[in-house]
Amino acid sequence: MEIKKAMANALKEMVVPELDKIKEDVNSVKGVLELTNKRLDDINLHLADQSRRIDETNKRIDETNTRIDETNDRLNRLYEVIVRREEHTTLDQKVMALEKDVQEIKLKMAV
Repeated sequence: MEIKKAMANALKEMVVPELDKIKEDVNSVKGVLELTNKRLDDINLHLADQSRRIDETNKRIDETNTRIDETNDRLNRLYEVIVRREEHTTLDQKVMALEKDVQEIKLKMAV
């Protein structure tokens, strides 16, 4: 029996300190894991905030693009009006030239 007790005591002396060391290591790893999880939670919150800000910026960009499209439409209409005015001026000059020609023809026929 004494051999059993001696063996058990020897094992306890060898194993218990190792178990205590393993427990300390496990507790240390748990602490580091908790800190890591906290940091990950903080990063996730930060990423969610950044995502929200990006969405807001995208909305503002979309609004700006809408305004740009409206401005482009207005410029296109203005261009059409300007082109029509130029055509009107050209047509005016042609009509005046034709009136002059008709007047000259009338004068020649009267003679």
